[in-house]
Amino acid sequence: MAERARWYVVHTYSGYENKVKVNLEKLIDNRGLHDLIPEIEIPMEEVIEVKEGKQKIIQRKLYPGYVFIRMVMTDETWYVARNTRGCTGFVGPGSKPVPLTDEEVKSMGIVEKQIDIDIKVGENVKVVSGPLENFEAIIKEINLEKRKIKAFVNMFGRETSVELEFNQIEKLD
Repeated sequence: MAERARWYVVHTYSGYENKVKVNLEKLIDNRGLHDLIPEIEIPMEEVIEVKEGKQKIIQRKLYPGYVFIRMVMTDETWYVARNTRGCTGFVGPGSKPVPLTDEEVKSMGIVEKQIDIDIKVGENVKVVSGPLENFEAIIKEINLEKRKIKAFVNMFGRETSVELEFNQIEKLD
């Protein structure tokens, strides 16, 4: 069933993206809709922020006010997503949700979960995108479900802990 799922976009109140995601995940659990709504994403990017002369890596939403949901559109899934607290509606003409095309999904930084990654804790990887591009990192933790790793990057002579997505790294030979 999840193979038929397409990506849809919902509007949220500004600043409510994470609350909408959490509320939607609770509703999916309560109603047993994991097969129909397998994924919810809030595309993020890492940015280096300088405050009082100190650099800090922060996560920033790529599309504030929007949550991306991969789902099979049925009356029930439409109702659950549309009536989640903080959600103001689907993106599309009128109230008719329009799925994103494959090209839109790729260009918006939403990646399908079927990424195979051949890495292990303790291995070195190269960062291939984002603010830490071309840095090397040592993997300390791998989260397959979220498609992320936690790693140490040597920055300014100190080991700095960072979180990177699978599509931001490549294995070093």
